[in-house]
Amino acid sequence: MRYEAEIDVMPLKALLDPQGKAVTSSMKNINLESITNVRIGRHITLEVEAASKQEAETLVDMACQKLLHNPIMESYDFAVTEL
Repeated sequence: MRYEAEIDVMPLKALLDPQGKAVTSSMKNINLESITNVRIGRHITLEVEAASKQEAETLVDMACQKLLHNPIMESYDFAVTEL
């Protein structure tokens, strides 16, 4: 079976997010000062062939742990759906 994974990788909340801070500051310039604490991360989609949804989730989790995120600076969350 084929599955699609939607993965969000975000900077850890305890760490400074310079890109998010810059965007937060820019909100004032476009009259959107009520928007604060912007955090910017990455969104990754991928397809995986697996015998079950559980196996697909395991494979996606391994990919995140080994390649797609830096555990020192980032966290991740994902959802897997059948295609």
